[in-house]
Amino acid sequence: MMGNINILSTDILSDNWYTLKRVNFELTKKDGSVIKQSREAYDRGNGAVILLFNKDFGTVVLTKQFRLPTYINGNESGYLIECCAGLLDHDNPEDCIKRETEEETGFRINNVTKIFQAYMSPGSVTEILHFFIAEYKPHMRVSDGGGVSHEEENIEVLEMQFDAALRMVAAGEICDAKTIMLLQYAQLNNLLEK
Repeated sequence: MMGNINILSTDILSDNWYTLKRVNFELTKKDGSVIKQSREAYDRGNGAVILLFNKDFGTVVLTKQFRLPTYINGNESGYLIECCAGLLDHDNPEDCIKRETEEETGFRINNVTKIFQAYMSPGSVTEILHFFIAEYKPHMRVSDGGGVSHEEENIEVLEMQFDAALRMVAAGEICDAKTIMLLQYAQLNNLLEK
């Protein structure tokens, strides 16, 4: 077991959009030796993500939106197909994902199931992501979705066959990790079998 972390100093490198910190620390290794390290960590808060599925029609609801970091890193269009997700802000994960689902997809859901939580990029980002699933029905749609205008969200809502989504993962058309994880969870747990 590694342990015995001693934080020596923390410097704020940026607090423009979220917070980027440089942390200098000592780490005592299992052999008892102490090493000094310096790492940067990006704190954007924690988030929640959900897979909406409909057993009757064999469909899932996903979103499509522009993601600048992917564009910078070679995604020619910059657009990603994803499950609905958002930052917790000051909500608990369940309230957050219900709010985000309605804002982004237009579906008002009442019953969600948390399936797990995970660090998504633990080498550099502090975020814990809470993963949910929920079954939706057509009558639950209360708006067109698309996001909140004051946040300048520009989200396209995609309702597609579950099998088509899995084919898109295999073809590399869906390459968002949280979305792949939820689609594979649905496949492994036979969520869309009648």
